[in-house]
Amino acid sequence: MTSTDKSQATSNKQRRKKPLKTSDGQMSLREHLRELRNRFFKAAIVIVLGTVVGFIVYQPAFTILTEPITRLSTEEAPVEVIFSSVAQPFDIMLQVALFIGLILSSPFWLYQVWAFIVPGLKKQERRYAVGFIAAAVPLFVGGIALGWFALPQAMAFFTSLTPDGTAHRVLATVYIPFVTRLLLAFGIALVIPVVLVGLNMAGILQGKTMLKHWRISVFLIAVIAAMGAPGSDIMTMFYLGAPLTLLFALALGIALLNDRRRAKREARQGTPGEAEIQRGAQPLSDFVDED
Repeated sequence: MTSTDKSQATSNKQRRKKPLKTSDGQMSLREHLRELRNRFFKAAIVIVLGTVVGFIVYQPAFTILTEPITRLSTEEAPVEVIFSSVAQPFDIMLQVALFIGLILSSPFWLYQVWAFIVPGLKKQERRYAVGFIAAAVPLFVGGIALGWFALPQAMAFFTSLTPDGTAHRVLATVYIPFVTRLLLAFGIALVIPVVLVGLNMAGILQGKTMLKHWRISVFLIAVIAAMGAPGSDIMTMFYLGAPLTLLFALALGIALLNDRRRAKREARQGTPGEAEIQRGAQPLSDFVDED
């Protein structure tokens, strides 16, 4: 290999390592996709490690997850969780272990969500990552706890519909996915307002836009609550919808305050958008990666 070839190879290697950005410092579409892939891969590794721990504590975890329905069993209307095939116990073990892995690794994969937004923030604003994790992790765990609080009431309602003289046998392959998805829905739903604040910090979503479309947001909250509630149970919908509405209102207030702070800062530095007007239209080639 000649010295020219070596120099070209070194140049290509350095270019692959450096983020592909447009002339104004923004990441290109290819770099965004590459960043998303890297963040997803890192999160997946930690989730797998958490899943290994889930396999270790599977038996007590399974007992805890089935307790809300098995404790409703009576002599007149027995309730039990059953398996209908030889391979089902392993399938359930895998699902429970993955569920535990998602909870244990939540600080890390929630950080990866934030880190994907970070490139849109100024350097002095990246300190908000600590605040994001400090808010998102407790809300995620708190959402799961809230779902766990609502679950027994939902189970009591559904099992009360069992006719007298009959047994209520629930397939584990139906019950366990139902419970884990319900709890995860509660946890993820309570993190959404924090993500909205993160998008506002990144300048992607303005507070006035959130305020303008508050009716749509309330409607979406109702839809999320209905989807998260088993059988559209009214009380479960309330348990999820009420805190979601309060958290959205809090996120809206934070976004509006941040917009006002940003506007004051831009006013001190000059008229917002003045630099873009003076620079003129940006050529399309700035957004296209050069190979």
